[in-house]
Amino acid sequence: MTDEHEGWLGIDLGTQSVRVLLVTADGTVLGSGSAALAGRREGVRHEQDPERWWEALCTASRTALGSAPPGLPIGGLAVCGTSGTVLLTDGSGRPVSPALMYDDGRAAAEAARARDAGLAVQDTWALPKALWLVGEYGPGLRLVHQPDLIVTRLTGEPPQADSSHALKTGYDLHREAWPEAALAQLGVPERLLPDVVRPGTRLGEVGAQAADATGIPAGTPVLAGMTDGCAAQIASGALRPGSWNSVLGTTLVLKGAARDPVRDPSGVVYNHRAPDGTWLPGGASSVGAGALAAHFPEADPAAMDERAAAFEPSRAIAYPLVSPGERFPFRAPEATGFVLGDTGDDAELWAALLQGVGFAERLCLDYLHHLGAPLDGPLTFTGGGARSPYWNQLRADILGRPARVPEQTEPALGMAALAAYGVSGAEALAAVAERMVRVRTVLEPRADRTAAFADPYAHLVDALEQRGWLPAPVAEHARTRLHLDTGKS
Repeated sequence: MTDEHEGWLGIDLGTQSVRVLLVTADGTVLGSGSAALAGRREGVRHEQDPERWWEALCTASRTALGSAPPGLPIGGLAVCGTSGTVLLTDGSGRPVSPALMYDDGRAAAEAARARDAGLAVQDTWALPKALWLVGEYGPGLRLVHQPDLIVTRLTGEPPQADSSHALKTGYDLHREAWPEAALAQLGVPERLLPDVVRPGTRLGEVGAQAADATGIPAGTPVLAGMTDGCAAQIASGALRPGSWNSVLGTTLVLKGAARDPVRDPSGVVYNHRAPDGTWLPGGASSVGAGALAAHFPEADPAAMDERAAAFEPSRAIAYPLVSPGERFPFRAPEATGFVLGDTGDDAELWAALLQGVGFAERLCLDYLHHLGAPLDGPLTFTGGGARSPYWNQLRADILGRPARVPEQTEPALGMAALAAYGVSGAEALAAVAERMVRVRTVLEPRADRTAAFADPYAHLVDALEQRGWLPAPVAEHARTRLHLDTGKS
């Protein structure tokens, strides 16, 4: 049992910002901070300068700790990052390449080679990027995941990687080992990849130099984290079998809990492993709230939500991809965003984008049902998109199932819970998370709205199938579930 009079730090390295949350064991938020990040996009390329992550963390952590009670002990911290974001460092842990972000698609040829070697990887996963980076920068360097770089700065030495971030680098979660034969076939240099431990493992402690820069007390334990999607799942409390968390940020991530892995021959759905050895199936779509920022960079979201309510459903149907390529609920590197039909004004286009994300979310759940995943537990909304009450209700209506919204929807909360779990070592992660998570709202779908969205959803499914992106059996399965309870397995 953790002490409610000490704080736990969660650090979330997002796409658009670094966020830090300071909470107690019962979920009381004592402080929060954030600092913006910027990236470079050009076609399939998406990079960030990894040095900016550390600068942003220093700003965000000092803000979060600035409102803490004097003398509050910090029990520990953990760090999450965007899944599949990697870079190369030298022997001292200094970056020698830009960070290739989670949706960078320039390593498609390398991904095809990896699949030929028997590894179920997608084009944007970290292993193909590692091969591409080695081709560009040469051997003799070290591959690190996004949180690894921050942990290096905090502890002063290169850490072991957590198995959650290592999954997309090819780590075998069943054997808990790197697939050495396949990696040798691909020509992966020796010592390119880090040693790996389970999430929640102690990696070290905050050093004096890092303490001066961040305000985090020297000696604070640093625990191995998980990906941002898993972090948000922990923050939702969706860790019992059949429970699901839908994380709506720049992109859309669905993560569930199951006693056994969910098998998907296509590799679209993959399984993380929880610290206790159970399974966390899910997938990451490239659809998400990033489409709103791309179309309306200066918009007031709350004002646009209010105007969009007049268009339910919109006369236009959108599949709101920001950059080329889709990863879930289907794999289509050639996919691009589209809008079918005309919108009368900006408000209707905003409505079409909101609804398009909801349709993609429903298709994700239909695909999970197609695979036989358990879906009979509660659904929870987290991520930045869950700050919009209008969008939350709209999504519940489109999905046709109830949804919970916690008071705190940030993945950083999940990392605070993971840190508490790792330090205590005495409780199940689900129990620690449930004590920290406070449900703010329970949304009930409105039957008339669910029915109104059935036809536009079916039209979108048809359009995706006609483009050759959505496999016909999956499209047909989605159509058979148009008027069924989507909360049942």
